[in-house]
Amino acid sequence: MTKKNIIRAWKDAEYRNSLSESERASLPAHPAGVIELGDASLNDATGARIAAETTLWTCTMCLPCFGSTYGFTR
Repeated sequence: MTKKNIIRAWKDAEYRNSLSESERASLPAHPAGVIELGDASLNDATGARIAAETTLWTCTMCLPCFGSTYGFTR
């Protein structure tokens, strides 16, 4: 398998699944390591959701929409 195909298999799950079992078994480990997160890790990340909900978004790019319904004030 060429380097180009190995990299494609690392990046493209659909391509990787189209390979035969022997081709998938011959793939070297991804240099970034495991890329899947378990449920426990995902539950620990809920702090990011809370921070995003409390962020104030305000449009400051143009004068015509200042204070109008076209602004991004939240």
